[in-house]
Amino acid sequence: MGVAQYDPAALGRPAWTAGRKGGVKKPLKQRQIWEIRFFLDREGRMRDRALFDLAIDSKLRGCDLVKIKIGTLVTGQEIRTRAMVVQQKTGRPVQFEITADVRASLLAWLRRRGGS
Repeated sequence: MGVAQYDPAALGRPAWTAGRKGGVKKPLKQRQIWEIRFFLDREGRMRDRALFDLAIDSKLRGCDLVKIKIGTLVTGQEIRTRAMVVQQKTGRPVQFEITADVRASLLAWLRRRGGS
């Protein structure tokens, strides 16, 4: 993409990626994951904790994660053990397992939310 040649304000400005590493980011370490979970619990952010746990469990992209409907995760009064999501980028369906810890955090958030 580069700098627009017709924008005089952008001519002397360096690119926003100058000096940064590109490419794939390193995965989170187990200690970092537990620190994030502890912080979210301490702050009482149940929705964020549930979404974070679901993200770690499913390994979905962020855009696919926020698009998930509650109906794809819940049947009746319980959380499903498996769910399927169609990825936005590839258009392929991805099936993933929802572990007991994630189900517990999702149930806690849904109870606090007070909906059906």
